[in-house]
Amino acid sequence: MLDHLIRGATVVDGTGAPARTADVGIRGGLIAAVAAPGTVTEPARTAEDASGLVLCPGFVDPHTHYDAQLFWDPYATPSMNHGVTTVAGGNCGFTLAPLHPGRPEDADYTRRMMSKVEGMSLQALEDGVDWTWSTFGEYLDALEGRIAVNAGFMVGHCALRRHVMGADAVGGQPTAAQLDRMTALLHEAMDAGAWGLSTTQSATHSDGDGAPVASRHARPDELIALARAVGDHEGTQLEAIVAGCLDRFTDAEIDLLVAMSAAAGRPLNWNVLTIDAAVPDRVPRQLAASERARRAGGRIVALTMPILTPMNMSLGSFCALNLIPGWGAVLGLPVPERIAELRDPAVRAEMLRRADSPEAGVFRRLADFGRYVIGDTYSKENEGLTGRVVRDVAAERGQDPFACLVEICSHDDLRTVLWPMPTDNDPASWALRAQTWQHEDVMLGGSDAGAHLDRMCGAPYTTRFLGDCLRGRRLVPLEQAVRMLSDDPARLFGLRGRGRIEEGAYADLVLFDAERIDAGPATLVHDLPGGSPRLDARAVGIVSVRVNGVETVRDDEVTGAVPGRVLRSGRDTETVATR
Repeated sequence: MLDHLIRGATVVDGTGAPARTADVGIRGGLIAAVAAPGTVTEPARTAEDASGLVLCPGFVDPHTHYDAQLFWDPYATPSMNHGVTTVAGGNCGFTLAPLHPGRPEDADYTRRMMSKVEGMSLQALEDGVDWTWSTFGEYLDALEGRIAVNAGFMVGHCALRRHVMGADAVGGQPTAAQLDRMTALLHEAMDAGAWGLSTTQSATHSDGDGAPVASRHARPDELIALARAVGDHEGTQLEAIVAGCLDRFTDAEIDLLVAMSAAAGRPLNWNVLTIDAAVPDRVPRQLAASERARRAGGRIVALTMPILTPMNMSLGSFCALNLIPGWGAVLGLPVPERIAELRDPAVRAEMLRRADSPEAGVFRRLADFGRYVIGDTYSKENEGLTGRVVRDVAAERGQDPFACLVEICSHDDLRTVLWPMPTDNDPASWALRAQTWQHEDVMLGGSDAGAHLDRMCGAPYTTRFLGDCLRGRRLVPLEQAVRMLSDDPARLFGLRGRGRIEEGAYADLVLFDAERIDAGPATLVHDLPGGSPRLDARAVGIVSVRVNGVETVRDDEVTGAVPGRVLRSGRDTETVATR
């Protein structure tokens, strides 16, 4: 007997094949039947009429930071509401394991690092996670049986370094014995099911003390030795972030990424490819890494988002503005002193000069304050400003935009939320995106879901992209859009039996209304442990989400079921060839 029968759905199976009307039967967490309407004769415990609705595979988000959130939110909200049934975590070199059992201070260091570098609430990390594990396998076991989505995790290079080198992980180089121990820990983690290694050498990644995170101190020989270890295990991957990910790779960065992928014989993905027609040489430069990797026997895959996901800014808390050269010294002052400095015309002039210098690189665009939209405000003086563009307010007041913005924020004790308008929302940039998406080494993703919780909300990229494909720009047909969200990432990670609707596959399914599918606006909610805030966005048009055959969402409401699985390398993933 079938557990459930979905009748008369428009099935988009994830392969890119034309949509067709079919009945889909589920038994034991698997897809037991995909047949012409009315031809499934096996009885079913429950059934539903899906006429006029689209049924597709569950979406796979290739770049998340749900490593901590899953402990207090097993539903991975809002991703699961938007049709995501499998998440890849442990990215950017940051994981919660392994932890040295003899150094309890390592857990505190990790919490403060994750709070700083990934914008997670420190209180939520302290109150919502029990931190009782030591090994990576124990961390995976702690999640087993208690999550609603499927989840797989890379091992973070920073955790490996900290475990072996202690405080010397920041600033130090490992001895031969320490590198051997790091490699052994990585092997142990992959034996337990880790998907591979993630690392970062990005200049934007600093720990809770403001120092470069541990993996940024690693030299190429260390990275290549660890990458080589990844190649000894079935179904593994690499993920790496370097400074050039934000703009353009240097030759040395390309050499490093290529060497790592070739040494492992495994795909390496990086985040995130920014596409802007005003910077026409960026995409060719970034994809040169993929071309060189293929010649060397490796594969490098660029993740890119199919929607614009702005990250809000604030003069009152750490954000991307702090990364502009010379700005951190001012924005790191106590609030009263910071306000005094920002109100000084000479200080503002120097800050703008530094922001316009070549050393500011990709962060230069952040200082175009006339393009900011005012978000939440908190004072009587700022009533009515929410939603307005700073340049318009500045023109009314006869001020330059930066001075106007400082005045607004000062009234709120610098708590004002600021949204920079995207500079790449023009037809030429969207045409370039559609072209770039066709490249064999470009994949949709990069939501960062689970991180930067009060700054951005990338999780709804799936529903927003589908809505754009069906009723907006229509850059790709529905069948291709679904394949890009499901089968493409499933194939990159070698997921066994996921990413497609076919008999014998796992019943990770999304049922949606094509006429309504979309994402609502991002809104600030206070539902983290301790009442900390995060951005959330409702799903529109999602009728049902199933994970391993069990319904986890109905009409954008979580059912409470937790049928998700911890996906372990080798058992749940197969090796993906790089040639």
